[in-house]
Amino acid sequence: MNRGGFSIVEIVITITVLAILLTLGVVSMNAAQVNARDAERKADMESLAMIFEEYRKNPASGQDGYRDFSGYTYPDAVTIDTANYFNKVFADIDPSIVRAPGIERHSPMSLKSHYYAPQPSLTEYSYEPLNENNEPCYDFIVFGPCTKFNLYYRLEKDNSIQKIMSKNQ
Repeated sequence: MNRGGFSIVEIVITITVLAILLTLGVVSMNAAQVNARDAERKADMESLAMIFEEYRKNPASGQDGYRDFSGYTYPDAVTIDTANYFNKVFADIDPSIVRAPGIERHSPMSLKSHYYAPQPSLTEYSYEPLNENNEPCYDFIVFGPCTKFNLYYRLEKDNSIQKIMSKNQ
């Protein structure tokens, strides 16, 4: 007996196997993308922490670093929250560092100051400047020099909040 084609059972089995393989591939790809975005968030925050440490040591290139008896201070909240001022003070940094993954190039920066219980989202980073008494340092003139900071970001993988502390703590 000569067969002319595939039976319906063979076609259904083939389609089922292909669907399972495709599903596994899509799930793997999504997990890889989530891990890549989380790695980018972590790298952004570590880069910002290093930039703020350098700012504290030497506010070079005409930037408005403020000196007190113990040395330079970290940026206060006004510096971070005022985009034009931030762009002037940190003109030489890569702008993608202050934008969370997926935020368009021309969008406002994702870095915001939070003073009490920072709650970053997946599209926003939180900066918490502190004075020597661990109080929020909104403006160095009113609250004194910003001697410490915390940076917060949220991981997409498990929705946990991560914290990077300044070296001065």
